[in-house]
Amino acid sequence: MFEGSVLGVDPGVATVGLAVLARPERRPSLVFTDTVRTPSDLPEPQRLRRIHEAVAASIAEHRPLTVAVETVMWNRNTTSAMAVARATGVVLLAAAEAGLPVEEYQPLEVKMAVTGVGNAAKDQVRAALERAHGLRGVPAQPDACDAVAVALCHMLQSRMRTLTRRAAAR
Repeated sequence: MFEGSVLGVDPGVATVGLAVLARPERRPSLVFTDTVRTPSDLPEPQRLRRIHEAVAASIAEHRPLTVAVETVMWNRNTTSAMAVARATGVVLLAAAEAGLPVEEYQPLEVKMAVTGVGNAAKDQVRAALERAHGLRGVPAQPDACDAVAVALCHMLQSRMRTLTRRAAAR
């Protein structure tokens, strides 16, 4: 069972969702959510700096034991995917600077863990977070809600990933 807290991140350049979940007892609880927005008129390096600063500040304030990040999906828009990959890079840098391990999860994996359905819509994910998993205060803002889902996915999947790695190492 996952103990401690996790920072979930839904990366992007225009908006980044952040959420910290803790499991002080048996049920996870939502500790913090935020949506970081960067102005489109800022040069990309400055936008990435703001994302890095927000993630680093969240880590410093909430002291999670790990960071869980949703991976980039490479669709037809490679320019957009490259920008999200850069944003993911500054998230990984903030985690590394804090000495935290990072786990990455594909969107399908997150939706399956939270809803049981790989193609669940955003409103279904939010409803499952509240109803099925009993989380209170799940934000309506999509990026922050996705960050909550990523963090919960890590709580649900981390033990299985650890066991799988141990078995593969033998």
